[in-house]
Amino acid sequence: MTMEPLIYELSSPGRVGAVLPESDVPHTPLPEALLRKELPLPEVSQIDATRHFTRLSRLNMGIDTHMYPLGSCTMKYNPRINEDTARMAGFAAAHPLQEQDVSQGAMYVLYQLQQFLMEIAGMAGCTLQPAAGAHGEFTGVLMIRAYHRARGDHKRTKMLIPDSAHGTNPATCTMAGLKTVELPSDSRGNVDLEALKANLDDTVAGIMITNPNTLGMFEEHVEEVVRLVHAAGGLVYGDGANMNAMVGVCKPGELGFDVLHYNLHKTFSTPHGGGGPGSGPVVVSERLLPFLPGPIVVMRDSDDGDEDAPIYEFFTPPQSIGRMRAFHGNFGMHLRAYTYMRVHGEEGLRANTLNAVLNANYIQARLKGHYPLPVGASRHCMHEVVAQGKLADAPDIRALDIAKRLMDKGFHPPTNYFPLIVPESLMIEPTETESMQEMDRFVEAMLEIAQEARENPQLLKDAPHTAPMRRMDEVKAAKELVLCCKPY
Repeated sequence: MTMEPLIYELSSPGRVGAVLPESDVPHTPLPEALLRKELPLPEVSQIDATRHFTRLSRLNMGIDTHMYPLGSCTMKYNPRINEDTARMAGFAAAHPLQEQDVSQGAMYVLYQLQQFLMEIAGMAGCTLQPAAGAHGEFTGVLMIRAYHRARGDHKRTKMLIPDSAHGTNPATCTMAGLKTVELPSDSRGNVDLEALKANLDDTVAGIMITNPNTLGMFEEHVEEVVRLVHAAGGLVYGDGANMNAMVGVCKPGELGFDVLHYNLHKTFSTPHGGGGPGSGPVVVSERLLPFLPGPIVVMRDSDDGDEDAPIYEFFTPPQSIGRMRAFHGNFGMHLRAYTYMRVHGEEGLRANTLNAVLNANYIQARLKGHYPLPVGASRHCMHEVVAQGKLADAPDIRALDIAKRLMDKGFHPPTNYFPLIVPESLMIEPTETESMQEMDRFVEAMLEIAQEARENPQLLKDAPHTAPMRRMDEVKAAKELVLCCKPY
């Protein structure tokens, strides 16, 4: 096999890959401290640069090329019509500092998206500013803190977090200046109610609960959890990262939740991965409306009284915690999510939820008896199933070995080693995107790997065999980062 040349090998002085236009703004001297005398970037033609990056893209597994069953991350298909909307000139060329009277189309989309997200969650208010789920968490916790302080209740500095919650929750609370208390799960994967009761006192600001949780289970006692926390004077934060199992079926606001963040890149099909762009809008109950980050988009009647031509304008609530972004959130992601909602409508969104749950339960049923299911064996799961990569008759095999071998069989591995409370966990989320045929292929690959683990464990230990790079030292890669492109 002939190796394709590296881009540095193609470099030749004078070759140009792009011609930049003359600058039409005054030149500004660059800071001397940031300049390098030597910057050995390759000089290549445009076609060479294009081929280089296209080849790199083909080394990746992505949702456009493979089933991508990352549990908790919801890697679903991104419809191309979303991209068409986001690229419409009136949206793509808009600037967030434009005057409101020439931004009415964009503000209409923001307003409608706020309304849709409020309706889906059963909440009274919405901010679109947060740039990701963890940013949404931070926004929600700051509002909970502001709510207690506004009431003069400064001793509420403790947040309860189940061990089945998302891992960003404790970090969020710490950033907001709150202390965290971990609550254990019971044998059915729910919050342990006795542990919850034992930690409820007048120092509790609230609870951050992921529902469905990271075990893929719906909290069976969620209404009792909400009642107990409210009775103690705390508020309930809902981590809505797993709303792909709830949209059109269950409204957190009707369960008594006070605040919830969405991940548009999980539930509503906006692009996910590669470090962004994410979007983590937050919806709140009436008691938190005064504390929403501003500005939010509101609607009023036109000045001439024409009800068919309302005016959209920005509004900042009186006790707002302030801005969470320089502008109004990741607008391109808002457009994509809005398009997805409009295309599917109420019934389509509900059908997506039901199919996502059905698909996960199908995989759970087919893996049962072949891989340990720590909780799911006794319950139906929701949108994802947690199995263990720990086989009794192949004791040396770990979840990582199974994940690497899956790559040889044409599948991106599921999430490994999360949730932390399940040893050797494999967290599988097919979403509503995948057909039964594709899920059957995935399950057959998992069953083949289980057989290989028993008969030829070294095959798994040496995997992947067909990837461009063999198994790498991922700990070293994390500790010794290489963040720039260097020639060999």
